[in-house]
Amino acid sequence: MRQVVLDTETTGLEPQEGHRIIEVGAVEIVGRRLTGRHFHQYLNPDRAIDEGAQAVHGLTSEFLADKPRFADIAPSLRSFLEGAEVIIHNAPFDVGFLDAEWRRLEDGPESTTSICEVTDSLVMARRLHPGQKNSLDALCRRYEIDNTERTLHGALLDAELLADVFLAMTGGQTALGLGEEDSGAQEERGGSKVFIPRSWPPRPTLALTPEAEAAHRAYLEEMEKATGTSPLWVRLSATSE
Repeated sequence: MRQVVLDTETTGLEPQEGHRIIEVGAVEIVGRRLTGRHFHQYLNPDRAIDEGAQAVHGLTSEFLADKPRFADIAPSLRSFLEGAEVIIHNAPFDVGFLDAEWRRLEDGPESTTSICEVTDSLVMARRLHPGQKNSLDALCRRYEIDNTERTLHGALLDAELLADVFLAMTGGQTALGLGEEDSGAQEERGGSKVFIPRSWPPRPTLALTPEAEAAHRAYLEEMEKATGTSPLWVRLSATSE
């Protein structure tokens, strides 16, 4: 079965409060091999970004001002996800945002699960490692996956790291098999473009002020209350290991 590992970044915690997706990244796995095909897009949410969320991912309204809206990329994203098993860490969070975006479309799918099967890798990790930390960072350390580039959250980078974690958790070796010599090519599929870049897209930089760090901590506490679990991006201090 074709599998897709997906992650999003958002303007805040609750889609019910009008928060939007501002970045989506997904990578493809076929036959337990990363194919090199992936989907990535920054999005203009047409609303402000919570300060706590901005401290997590570093994406600003200025950076996103010239980016497309979700409606513009929805057909390409749907084509990439359709019929696949989509693996997401803490799936209810991302699926909740995706479903809210689909509902805004005139001809969008009824829900994410109406176009693909969703697997929550956090649930899987808790079954395999009960009583342990199962954030993405903790799993990367447990399975010796290099996450040193993860200084800020990024949907595409996090999706690739989660793909490596998922393959390790399910007992296989990872391999990157690019179908084309030029990994900077773009492939046309069903009228949509799937980009295979030579390197990660440029990330905005953000110097955190003490106020931003405090807002970030408060944001993480709110997310933990809302989801009942530690947020995906919580980093463990040396004393907590």
